[in-house]
Amino acid sequence: MDRPLTAAELFDAVGRGYEDAFGRPPTVDAAVRLLLDRLPESARVLDIGSGTGRPVAAELVAAGHRVMGVDVSKEMVAIAREQVPDADFVHADIREWNSADGSWDAVCAFFPFLQMTRDDTVKVLQDIARWLKPDGLLALITVPMDVENLEVPFLGHTVHVTSFSTPDLLRHLEQVGLDVVETSSTVFSPDREGQPDEEHLLVLATKKC
Repeated sequence: MDRPLTAAELFDAVGRGYEDAFGRPPTVDAAVRLLLDRLPESARVLDIGSGTGRPVAAELVAAGHRVMGVDVSKEMVAIAREQVPDADFVHADIREWNSADGSWDAVCAFFPFLQMTRDDTVKVLQDIARWLKPDGLLALITVPMDVENLEVPFLGHTVHVTSFSTPDLLRHLEQVGLDVVETSSTVFSPDREGQPDEEHLLVLATKKC
């Protein structure tokens, strides 16, 4: 296998191929529905790891919400700007990006933590809690595993993956000031030969008042 790629290198290389293989996992659709049922009109939504902009930013914008996507991949940002012109997309590393306290009605974080260290993940969760308005929503999806810096193949490349077990992740969310209100888990089969099935954990949390 090739040397492990950073997240930026990986998603620059994968580009539209990610949408082909992973474009509409059922858990992502479920998370978007949960947000659409709960968001106020014209909500401000931050989409961390916004990828190609579809389906998340596209569906939120179509429902009248104001979306900003932040992605570490320059290629993904370019694709998202083309596919979802009514949203804003920023090329940045979320670990180095900042926003005003209490400025977002909701934050989406669908799989952006898998190539971060555990310390970085906790730091970004702290940032999210600070950025959310009181009672603001976090919709998070990840692949729950008790692994750190595990080398795995992914869409023809090699990456390092780090994650938390479900109980540890929920504990960290509570510790940064978020109330977990709903969780669900499904098994997803990517539309790409050789890419194994994976568990997708959805967590919906609110900022404690």
